[in-house]
Amino acid sequence: MMKKKVVFILGPTAVGKTFFSVKLAKKMNGEIISADSVQIYKGLDIGSAKVKPEEMQGVVHYAIDILEPWQEFSVYEFVEYTKQKIDEIISKGKLPIVVGGTGLYVKALTLGYNFGGTKKDSKLREQLENLAKEKGNEFLFSMLAKKDKEMAEKTDKNNTVRLVRALEIALSDGEKQTGEVEIEPLIFALVKDRAVLYDAINIRVDMMLENGLIDEVKKLKESGLSVKNQSMRAIGYKEVLSYLDGEIDYDRMVEILKQHSRNYAKRQLTFLRGMKNVVYVDTADIEKAEKEIFEKVEDWLKNG
Repeated sequence: MMKKKVVFILGPTAVGKTFFSVKLAKKMNGEIISADSVQIYKGLDIGSAKVKPEEMQGVVHYAIDILEPWQEFSVYEFVEYTKQKIDEIISKGKLPIVVGGTGLYVKALTLGYNFGGTKKDSKLREQLENLAKEKGNEFLFSMLAKKDKEMAEKTDKNNTVRLVRALEIALSDGEKQTGEVEIEPLIFALVKDRAVLYDAINIRVDMMLENGLIDEVKKLKESGLSVKNQSMRAIGYKEVLSYLDGEIDYDRMVEILKQHSRNYAKRQLTFLRGMKNVVYVDTADIEKAEKEIFEKVEDWLKNG
């Protein structure tokens, strides 16, 4: 089977993925598919650092503003959606570029996982359901968090059915592979000095708050959304909800939001280190990084 060539621009939050992906798309006649589990939602703009139309510079972007904030979106749905968009982009003679930091999405796509199609293990499911009855959802959720932090972040701990299903998937690593991977990925991991990155994250949080993050979350809350919704469990939204609900004061909210954002970046970097055949690009020198990305892609397309 002829594999489909897809470029991936990955990296932690605030590392410059949007900038470099748009540059690459303009240079190589590409279109961009977002692999961000928050930018898919309409109305979650400031807290998700959603790509603005002016930042897109005319480059077509997919998987942005495709869902209402009360809807849910599984890894399986992301994979199916992205495969379809990759085919569409290739049929136009353009280069598909997947950009984002949601590791579970990228892993599912590049390793051929199909989480929605994981074979159901009735015995394991029964054991987990019994555990939920005996020890409660909190116990199951802590198990999930230890096994797969990212999946835990996307799972409502109050929804027993979803919690059991998520744990079933997390505990069935060997059964996730569903056949041959349809794509040939060229994966770039953008990195920068840890201290510089953390400073950039702290500044980004301050800018989000200045730009109206609290009002954005207030509006979403007034529409009936809460942490029970997948969208509202995202970093930036759950912390502000806690502030609006009077659980924490403003200064503590800012502190926690920055801490959670830095921790997430750390997890993103850990995820990237666990991937094979990744091209690391230091973004400290922008021109050098651009040149390195362009040359690698040109060579890969020519010799593939």
